[in-house]
Amino acid sequence: MAVSDHVDLATFIEGVRRRNPGQPEFAQAVQEVAEDIFDFIQDKEQYHKYQILRRIAEPDRVISFRVCWEDDKGNVRVQRGWRVQNNNAIGPYKGGIRFHPSVTESVLKFLAFEQTFKNALTGLPMGGGKGGANFNPKGKSDNEVMRFCQSFMNELYRHIGADVDVPAGDIGVGGREIGYMFGQYKRLTNEWTGVLTGKGLEYGGSLIRTEATGYGAVYFLRNMLATQKDGIDGKTVVISGSGNVATHAAEKINQLGGKVLTLSDSEGFIYDPAGISEEKVNWVKDLKNKRRGRISEYTKEFPGSEFHSGKTPWGVPAQLALPSATQNELTGDDARTMVANGCIGVSEGANMPTTLEGVHVFKDAQILFAPGKAANAGGVSVSGLEMSQNSARISWKEAELQRLLEDIMAGIHASCVEYGGRPGSKVTDYVRGANIAGFKKVADAMLAFGVV
Repeated sequence: MAVSDHVDLATFIEGVRRRNPGQPEFAQAVQEVAEDIFDFIQDKEQYHKYQILRRIAEPDRVISFRVCWEDDKGNVRVQRGWRVQNNNAIGPYKGGIRFHPSVTESVLKFLAFEQTFKNALTGLPMGGGKGGANFNPKGKSDNEVMRFCQSFMNELYRHIGADVDVPAGDIGVGGREIGYMFGQYKRLTNEWTGVLTGKGLEYGGSLIRTEATGYGAVYFLRNMLATQKDGIDGKTVVISGSGNVATHAAEKINQLGGKVLTLSDSEGFIYDPAGISEEKVNWVKDLKNKRRGRISEYTKEFPGSEFHSGKTPWGVPAQLALPSATQNELTGDDARTMVANGCIGVSEGANMPTTLEGVHVFKDAQILFAPGKAANAGGVSVSGLEMSQNSARISWKEAELQRLLEDIMAGIHASCVEYGGRPGSKVTDYVRGANIAGFKKVADAMLAFGVV
């Protein structure tokens, strides 16, 4: 049945669920986009005729493979790895690699689907992909992580390339893991090429890549507030997570005069009523990146702070929020609590951290809400700039990269405003704006290629 036969949204989503059984995260991501796209394409026959939305919701390919490695005791361990190449209409597949026990094909398909629109919003020539494994690097020695990364790359290398698919880091994959994988790729192919981003500065990495996602989410939040003639200075902020995104978002909030109250990890969150200052943020960076400790240790170092085990920080009253941990961490009930507590702006630093119910609560309350595909695009933007630097064999200065990042985030914000207006609303519907702007760029490229 063609979409031009006026299949409704519910029927379309039911088809997605039927074709992808047991993949709720992927179905959720498709529904979140389709809710806005169906209305937009209603009178655009070319999108119906060529089944554009149906094709985008079907990955170009899903690669699954076994990863065998030995732990330090000589035990043979077996994990599963994936690479989802969703869409390369506007450029090589681009998206991170995630190592975490929660990684499944469904999670990676949702991330690759989201990445397709996020990358389109940046204005850079990048398609959408995502990969990973159900491997947990926590508690593993450097040698164990190295052996796993090398085994993972033994299979992945045949599916990627500078003009084919350029992975980056994600949860569980930082500079250490990227280094091990890049070294193995170079060993297997006997060539130095910009096939991974997030590399060390010594071997083709880009300045501000580590900071980019967190900084970008704050820049987007600042742009949203500016539409209401408001700003970050003097505002209280709750942040989830304590990795690169969360700590650099906190760093930028401090620089812009805000007061960060919370950070978290998988065990719970810390609340510091005095504010998590630059000095404290640097302590958390050291805790997480070098000592690989838990956020609960913060309370021993900084008296007056509290640790709340097994909880998320959304019950702490604050004016602004940056969910920066993982998918579906902020529920509908959390969103209602935040609105009741006076929250006026939310900028997603993670990928789909707010459930569909939570998104609807924020939109109905007409608060400023930026979805991850727009707000956390700073990281992949600088990854795209790293690709450009690698191709040209040059390195740009930090000031130039900061300027480019701010310009890209401002451009994404402008695209969201262009397509996100709602009659009778005092604020832009940034979810709608991001979905339509990203979809339109990918869809128009697909139309140019015909049925492929």
